[in-house]
Amino acid sequence: MKFLDLAKVYIRSGGGGGGCVSFRREKFIEFGGPDGGDGGNGGSVYAVAVDGLNTLIDFRYQQHFFAKSGQPGMGSQRTGKTGEDIILKVPVGTEIIDEDEETVIADLTVVGQRVLLAQGGNGGWGNLRFKSSTNRAPARANPGQEGVERTIWLRLKLIADAGLVGLPNAGKSTFLAAVSNARPKIADYPFTTLVPNLGVVGVDEQEFVMADIPGLIEGASEGRGLGTQFLAHVERCKVLLHLVDGTSNTITKDFRTIVTELEAYAEELGDKQRVVALNKCDALDKKTISDRRRALEKASGGPVHVISGVAGMGLQEVLRDLLARIHGEAEAEETGPWQP
Repeated sequence: MKFLDLAKVYIRSGGGGGGCVSFRREKFIEFGGPDGGDGGNGGSVYAVAVDGLNTLIDFRYQQHFFAKSGQPGMGSQRTGKTGEDIILKVPVGTEIIDEDEETVIADLTVVGQRVLLAQGGNGGWGNLRFKSSTNRAPARANPGQEGVERTIWLRLKLIADAGLVGLPNAGKSTFLAAVSNARPKIADYPFTTLVPNLGVVGVDEQEFVMADIPGLIEGASEGRGLGTQFLAHVERCKVLLHLVDGTSNTITKDFRTIVTELEAYAEELGDKQRVVALNKCDALDKKTISDRRRALEKASGGPVHVISGVAGMGLQEVLRDLLARIHGEAEAEETGPWQP
């Protein structure tokens, strides 16, 4: 299924049916009086978060959602039929934004959460409603209320407990494939990952959800590479796992590049809890690992895990660290030197 995380949708609620002007006409009943019924209410437009969806692709092929109008009232005090509602089924984590692309109307973060987007118009009163002691035969009725028409944006922010960030080819997809049930595309060229991938990670008989975000490069906040179009998906993450390619000769520069781009996108991303890991260490000797780990610890100001997604080296330790931070527990102790 193709991934789509932004969609423009046009919605309109149904108008109310008009009231009826009618008088009772029966044999031998000279003054039957008014008996016009009310019009039916128009259908409304709702959005509801449902389980089992992780993309907005359905809204690429259908952008217009118009609820039905209510039927007009009829004689013999019959009320018109109410128009059917329209329900937009969206993935959990979808933000509904007004046409200005800034005002957030609703944020659907729980399965079953429901929000009214456009209220259907009320049906008009029939002439029976206007009968009084001084007006025994009213010949007037109200028209139905018009529906509401508006344009909205749907923006999906995947809900994951942990997010993977790093430069292209830092080994993020390999790591996700090694620790979860996800099967992302893995290849030896930049930008193999073009859309976010989700995987369920299990450690110590507990599970959490991890998101693999397409790689950032220097200048991503200005639109270079894939830009920052997918960073919205890590805004909801409780912790970030920052993978650094251990085979690179500029690991501290690589680390600072990602931190700079995260802070340029949103200040809160730069302040998020972050676990740093030196990846691809199966291709390095002990001395190189020690030197590069020490340099990365100095740049990051904290402990650095030594791992390899391909060889399965150090994965359990980094997963336990992530799990502890997700659950708000005390930060995991600094890991000791890696032993081959």
